[in-house]
Amino acid sequence: MSEQLWDKIKDVRVAMLTTVEDNSSLRSRPMYTQQAEFDGELWFFTADDSGKVEEISREHQVNLSYAEPKNSRYVSVSGVAELVKDRSKLEELWSPMLKAWFKDGLDDPHLALLRVRVTEAEYWDDTSSKMSQLFGMVKAAVTNDTYTGTEHGVVKP
Repeated sequence: MSEQLWDKIKDVRVAMLTTVEDNSSLRSRPMYTQQAEFDGELWFFTADDSGKVEEISREHQVNLSYAEPKNSRYVSVSGVAELVKDRSKLEELWSPMLKAWFKDGLDDPHLALLRVRVTEAEYWDDTSSKMSQLFGMVKAAVTNDTYTGTEHGVVKP
């Protein structure tokens, strides 16, 4: 699962993280994927006093949506999230660009990581050229058929 999923999301980097609010409504926000390799877990920097952390403390199940419309690639990742305040992991994943959100850098008292352990992923990927996609869609519409150019699959651990 790891290699197949990572190949589909490694260049997208920004995911929409969906959590469950205390009134059971869903809430999504963009998060930047931090690591250079994937081993079944995805990592994101966050502030430990943010709304998403409170939501995850009540409901650990989350969804991450990665989209790359230019290449017609979409990935939905289900997982279990938890807050991590491990200094060595913070140092490992830290980037100077993060100072834009955490002015005290690694010494920010609210600096934390969000770890999502992936339980399942589903993807839609159309690797054909835009012209081939357009031709296939037009052909399907004219012949009253279904467009089948998109590769679709479920990836489980």
